[in-house]
Amino acid sequence: MRLRTMAMALVAALLSSAAITAPAHAQIEVDINRGDVKPLPIAIPTFNGPQGAEIAQVITGNLERSGLFAPIPPAAHIETAMDVNVQPRFPDWKTLNAQALVNGQVTVEGGRLTVNFRLWDIYSEQQLLGLQFTSTPDNWRRVAHKISDAVYERLTGEKGYFDTRVVFVSESGDRLNRRKQLAIMDQDGANPSYLTDGSYIVMTPRFSSTSQEITYMALRPEGSSIYLFNLESGRRETLGNFPGMVFAPRFSPDGGRVAFSVERAGNTDVYVMNLRSRTTSRLTSDPSIETSPSFSPDGARIVYNSDRGGSAQLYVMDASGGGGRRISFGSGRYTTPVWSPTGDYIAFTKQDGGQFHIGVMKPDGSEERILTSSYLDEGPTWAPNGRVLMFSRETPGGAPRLWTVDVTGRIERAAPYPGSGSDPAWSPLLN
Repeated sequence: MRLRTMAMALVAALLSSAAITAPAHAQIEVDINRGDVKPLPIAIPTFNGPQGAEIAQVITGNLERSGLFAPIPPAAHIETAMDVNVQPRFPDWKTLNAQALVNGQVTVEGGRLTVNFRLWDIYSEQQLLGLQFTSTPDNWRRVAHKISDAVYERLTGEKGYFDTRVVFVSESGDRLNRRKQLAIMDQDGANPSYLTDGSYIVMTPRFSSTSQEITYMALRPEGSSIYLFNLESGRRETLGNFPGMVFAPRFSPDGGRVAFSVERAGNTDVYVMNLRSRTTSRLTSDPSIETSPSFSPDGARIVYNSDRGGSAQLYVMDASGGGGRRISFGSGRYTTPVWSPTGDYIAFTKQDGGQFHIGVMKPDGSEERILTSSYLDEGPTWAPNGRVLMFSRETPGGAPRLWTVDVTGRIERAAPYPGSGSDPAWSPLLN
């Protein structure tokens, strides 16, 4: 499939410097590092102009699902049909206890969609942000995601993650005849589509952090293969021919290498391929199962899981290979590690006490904490800002579903995709 490109113009020059940032004493902010953060009341009335209601609804959904914002229902709004170039009636919004307000204007002219929006601090009566985005009319949802990211960053101090996509394994059929297709959707569950036809099993899709390219494992009766798939050009190619089973691929941060596992004669080791030269190096050589490699953000180290000590545990080694250092020492089995894009945490799946858990720990193994617990939680993937994880959850007798949890473990909810899915992988922010 071809990713439709979109020209986004941030026209800060059209706005005064005061429109971009209010004085420091007037700023409102959300403290995202507190585990007991109270969601910020925010009002997002319908934007004026074509598709203004739909754009406001997408922004509302994004901010509400983050768990950091509490949108005020439109039915409660006192001021409506707002002019983006006129200050809000602040007393009306104070009555509703709104602390922030987002309003906007949509115009379509000459085949171009233009959206102007403002972010206001209600109690200081200051404008915090004012931007303009332009695109094609059919990309209005992406404009809404861009606005959501801008508001999120201005109020939390961290990059947003709404203008992203998720690739995953869509599952259908009963347990004995499960059909697994590679699928992709916007992070809010919109625009789902299939990338494979279901004639073979797909597993462990992973995004490149530098481009709209994915790698995944395909399992057919004759064996397994690892594919590279460029979502913009539609080009699909195998990584190469390997004796034995190949699986668990993942890109390096610069997109120039892919680490993966190869099983031969009962032994599984981690390998890495340079995509330019197509040369392959073996990184581990222990007589054990070593798999699920994930690079650190600087590309210098790899975390993986190994059962060399008798049960699956997490190890970290240099990206050039060699002896790994064990970092997990709790009870249970640790698998599917993935390094945070910010480098401060490693997420993992843990099996312990008859349940499966999603957890995080520091790269040295310290500060381990469990974020979720259920019958079967597995396969975490990080949002590009390192704040939220998506994973799959399965109940007894049920089909797997996609869920999200923030890094504090406080904000846990079902992902807005109604179908069955597993093995999610979050994209980087779109261009």
